[in-house]
Amino acid sequence: MAIPDTFRRNFDTLKRAAQAGDLALMECRCAQTGEPRYVLCAVGRDAEGNYRMTPFGHLHDGNPFEAYLPPGDDQTTT
Repeated sequence: MAIPDTFRRNFDTLKRAAQAGDLALMECRCAQTGEPRYVLCAVGRDAEGNYRMTPFGHLHDGNPFEAYLPPGDDQTTT
């Protein structure tokens, strides 16, 4: 399965932010449930010099090894 180019570009941006020390873990709320989410963000500045947080994803609640199947694993959960 090929990873779409948009995801590759986002990942490259995330790697550059990590190398520059421009990552933050920010507590947010889920827009649908209101529950807390801990979101990995790249930190930048806008034209006025204000911080700008760009969310890339949230940390998984529970055991992430139970939530994902590796590529090529045709097993499904029922």
